[in-house]
Amino acid sequence: QVRLVESGGGLVQAGGSLRLSCVVSGRTLSDYCLGWFRQAPGKEREFVAFISWSGDNTNYADSVKDRFTISRDNARNTVSLQMNSLNAEDTAVYYCAADLDYCGTYYRPFNYWGQGTQVTVSS
Repeated sequence: QVRLVESGGGLVQAGGSLRLSCVVSGRTLSDYCLGWFRQAPGKEREFVAFISWSGDNTNYADSVKDRFTISRDNARNTVSLQMNSLNAEDTAVYYCAADLDYCGTYYRPFNYWGQGTQVTVSS
């Protein structure tokens, strides 16, 4: 059984930084494409970033490009999201996602999800 557990969310002032982590258990991490998505109140879940199985390819939403960095550590079964220069529009619940076959910007094809971690940016 695959399990994803996020951590690292919290309250931060605008301009600050946070680092989210997600531990994936149940299978070899390199089997998965890994992604981060977020969902603000009243809005649909949206793509933030993904990293390919090998880690060679990454992709970011335009809204977070050059501010967020996704990385993976297969030895520690962890995917991370370093978030810098945070602003109020980044406030949302952030979800870690994994899939064996799909690696893209749509959330529906991802089969495995964490419970989410709240990020709140005060202006």
